[in-house]
Amino acid sequence: MNETILVVEDDRSIAKGLAQNLQFEGFSVFQAADGERGLELAVNKQPDLVLLDVMMPKMNGFEVLRELRRREIEIPVIMLTAKGEELDKVRGLEMGADDYVTKPFGLPELLARIHAVLRRKRRLDQAMEKVSFGDIQIDFNSRKAQKAGQAVALTSKEFDLIHLFLSREGQALDRQQILNRVWGFDYFGTDRTVDNFINRLRQKLEDDANQPRHFLTVRGVGYRFSKEGEK
Repeated sequence: MNETILVVEDDRSIAKGLAQNLQFEGFSVFQAADGERGLELAVNKQPDLVLLDVMMPKMNGFEVLRELRRREIEIPVIMLTAKGEELDKVRGLEMGADDYVTKPFGLPELLARIHAVLRRKRRLDQAMEKVSFGDIQIDFNSRKAQKAGQAVALTSKEFDLIHLFLSREGQALDRQQILNRVWGFDYFGTDRTVDNFINRLRQKLEDDANQPRHFLTVRGVGYRFSKEGEK
């Protein structure tokens, strides 16, 4: 399976039990006992899913979730809420949680919800494995690209940048957003880093790099991607 789950839970017995059962199911597991450490691991490890307790020291689950979504980290999150706290469930879903489980919970229910969320994620990932726009074909699995039937050499970061643009088609992305998503939040790059990579993609993939149709400049903001191409 090779999927990773981050368990953010301050109750050691619950965390240990979850980790053991998830590992038995074939998942790799990271653990954090407080919100600050959970946020750090979510940002740096980029797990496939986060199990996030609401009531924790240092940062509560809502604060962790809010910060993840503020940074536009779209890792699926299942909230672990206290029994009967209906407002917690609603609040978590409105903030971007994918699901919630009420304590005390049964392991079969939790596993069913985990698998349901991950199935949705897999479908989205599979839809992005091979894409085409204009006369360009991109295979993200094999890391191969073609333009008009001819192979185009792209770097790993260029593939990552294209993947980001495809996932946010039509949206204006500022340079800091692009740096955070492609290079990571601990990368101390500049706007010029993004500009250089966009220029290289235009040289490699656009018919006319000086009049791009796909990798578009949004004045005063950053860049926008158009799959259909703008004339």
